[in-house]
Amino acid sequence: MRGRKFVLFDFDGVIADSYEVGFATARKLCVRITDEEYQRVFEGNAYEEHHIFMARPHGPECHHDLDWFSIFTPAFEERAKLFPGMREVVEKLSHEYVLVIVSSTITSPIQGFLEKYRIGRYFSEVMGADVHTGKREKIQMIFEKYKTSAAECIFITDTLGDMREAKAAGVGAIGVSWGFHPRETLQKGEPLRVVESPKEIVPAVDSYFAQLGSERNIAMT
Repeated sequence: MRGRKFVLFDFDGVIADSYEVGFATARKLCVRITDEEYQRVFEGNAYEEHHIFMARPHGPECHHDLDWFSIFTPAFEERAKLFPGMREVVEKLSHEYVLVIVSSTITSPIQGFLEKYRIGRYFSEVMGADVHTGKREKIQMIFEKYKTSAAECIFITDTLGDMREAKAAGVGAIGVSWGFHPRETLQKGEPLRVVESPKEIVPAVDSYFAQLGSERNIAMT
């Protein structure tokens, strides 16, 4: 797919409205975790930060040994919703770009969600936590599999941790303000921009790749 541009999507907090499901799951494992502490988990690699937090001895009322996805998945399947406007966004982007989901959630519930809302056909691949727990590594897998590079990709996400992982892979990020982290937190990741509504995503992506193309043309003259 040389020459094609890639739009990489985080899933939870960007496409799926699932924050409350995730926080409720965290509370089942650790009744002491606060909303602020839960959000801080996503300022780095979510898996690494989760294990660091759950390694702390909190007392018998906490159940840090419970399996996250055994609790999260059925609740997600029942309660997670598609953010309004995102169906139109992914459909429109799919006409011009290759779309790939890069998520910390395991692949199977994501695929079920995409089919439930009939948007699975717009994505070339779903790379969940069962593929790799690091998003930087999954982005590099995309480079290798699709014979592409960081310059041909952009990452859409709602967390600072994702921006840091994308940056480590050399990929720029667009933040969305309706997910896990507020604008102030996202700005710490130096995103290309932060959008306030789904309708802003398509022009933001188009603008990024158009500017990139213009810069390349200037460099060649």
